[in-house]
Amino acid sequence: MKLFTTKRVLITAGLLLIVAAVAGYVQNHRDQSGNDAAQYRTAVVERGNITQTVTASGTLNPVALINVGSQVSGTVVELDADFNDRVKRGQVLLKLDPTIFNAQIKQSEASLASAMATHRLAQSTLARNLKLVAQNFISPTSIDQSRREVEVADANIKLAQAQLDRVRADFNNSVIRSPIDGVIIKRTIDMGQTVAASFQTPNLFQIARDLTKMQIDTSVSEADVGALKDGQAARFVVDAYPDREFDARLRQFRLAANVQQNVVTYTVVLDVDNQEELLKPGMTAQVRLVVGSRQNVLRIPTAALRYKPTEEELAKEAKARRVSEKNGDKKSTDKSNVTPPGEMDDDVAFRSKNEVTRSFKIYKLDEKHKARPVDIKIGLSNFRFTEVISGDLKAGDKVITRSIDKADGAH
Repeated sequence: MKLFTTKRVLITAGLLLIVAAVAGYVQNHRDQSGNDAAQYRTAVVERGNITQTVTASGTLNPVALINVGSQVSGTVVELDADFNDRVKRGQVLLKLDPTIFNAQIKQSEASLASAMATHRLAQSTLARNLKLVAQNFISPTSIDQSRREVEVADANIKLAQAQLDRVRADFNNSVIRSPIDGVIIKRTIDMGQTVAASFQTPNLFQIARDLTKMQIDTSVSEADVGALKDGQAARFVVDAYPDREFDARLRQFRLAANVQQNVVTYTVVLDVDNQEELLKPGMTAQVRLVVGSRQNVLRIPTAALRYKPTEEELAKEAKARRVSEKNGDKKSTDKSNVTPPGEMDDDVAFRSKNEVTRSFKIYKLDEKHKARPVDIKIGLSNFRFTEVISGDLKAGDKVITRSIDKADGAH
């Protein structure tokens, strides 16, 4: 009876040892696979739509904005226009004090009358001298002198007339009129203020021709100008209406570059329909220009293009591959799709420019949760997704977007 009990205890202990060994192997394998999978942040390759846009910030302005100034100086004695007034072409906006201009007109008229009197006297003298020369009372030289006096008097008449025309023009310019039909959006003058036009023309009013048609003047980075074309559609938002998007269309790309702190940008002008007149001059617009669109394409997160394994990860991958080869794992012996640690990519000096700029190496997880490099060519790209044109990828594959640090894993 005692022998039977001892035998049963030994069998039970042996079974427990076998179960423990099997459980340890399974747990170890599971932990290894789980750790491999848990050290990467991944995303699933899928099919969907991609829209490529160019973003920029700009300012809303009227299509035609006229600065109304004054050619003459004076004191404002009459102000007939104010902010937001709608004015017609030729309408009086303000008048300057005409006292000085009237005095200058009278002075010029007097100068003209004096010149005309001098001209009449010179003509009479010339006629009298012609008779005296015929009677041999004076020499022919006097005739030449008389004719010169007539010509000088005639020139003085023209000079006085020109001076009179000038002061009359100054008088007319003292009345400031609207050059176009539009809306006054800015006024910089008040009643009684003195306008000084000695060195430069002062701006008294700003008039917008038509606020139902506006434009956005925006700056686009030099990296994005290659995708811009006339007539491209755009959408924008303004802070005044954060829940509403407005439509725009690219009208002009200006060739003059703007350089600030070695950053090159170009001015792009977009047309905006503002029939409701909700948009006001000076508003800041956040613009998105649509430069490309694809429907139902294979796409990956753009972050996958930026992931590169570290030297530590590459060394760990090589070590795991050597262990697998030592254990006789045939599937691990394929080195065609593995980048050895420390080995640089192929020399791309003799590839075409398009091939170099549109080719990328990304990493996906295989069936054993190992990172495997995949060469792909991309199409459209935005901040979220990138189109995959060719490469060993299919919908449902998992691509690596980043490595998870141990500190991240602890959380």
